[in-house]
Amino acid sequence: MMKSLFEIVTGVTFWLTAIAVSGLLSPSVASAQKFVVTSVAEKKIAQLPAGPLFWQIETFPTLAQAQAAAGPTSLAADVSGKVWLFTLGPKGSAGHGGTPVTEIGPVPSVTAPEYLLRINHAGGPPGAKTPVHMHPGSETFYVLAGRLGQRTPHGVSYAEARQSMNGHDPGTPMEVFNPGTVDLDQLVMFVVDASKPFSIPAKLP
Repeated sequence: MMKSLFEIVTGVTFWLTAIAVSGLLSPSVASAQKFVVTSVAEKKIAQLPAGPLFWQIETFPTLAQAQAAAGPTSLAADVSGKVWLFTLGPKGSAGHGGTPVTEIGPVPSVTAPEYLLRINHAGGPPGAKTPVHMHPGSETFYVLAGRLGQRTPHGVSYAEARQSMNGHDPGTPMEVFNPGTVDLDQLVMFVVDASKPFSIPAKLP
């Protein structure tokens, strides 16, 4: 039986929406809102360091130097014209020889059989936003340029350029958006349960 025009249009609309959402939740694809997310580094580890953990951020002259200095819980990436080294560890840990940028935490704890550490590069023009989603772990932000907004059941938070925003507990629904007047450019650090989907659609109350 031939489908009606309504059925065809509805099907195409659903398909395009699904692509946009899955593209955001699987980084490197732009959503319909033009919020672009790209995974720039990741690794799996069997266990986390003991105690409260913080993301330590440094910059290096070259990617090769950052990679050579990286420890077991470090990730190196070349983003927005700079080379970065992100290391998860106790507060006040000794650096790895780079130029210190900031330290963010304590990172909300997560217990898992295996952990995924990931760095995303994300952002978009004014008004761009992600679909509401959640992760099986924490999501921590460092803003390179523009203004970051995050909406969760706890309310709305903002961070300006060269400021950070700590993450929420695993399974927290969130929407990330650009409330500013210029493009948002940010680094996003994740500690999640590697045995679960990295991100899934969610709803805000």
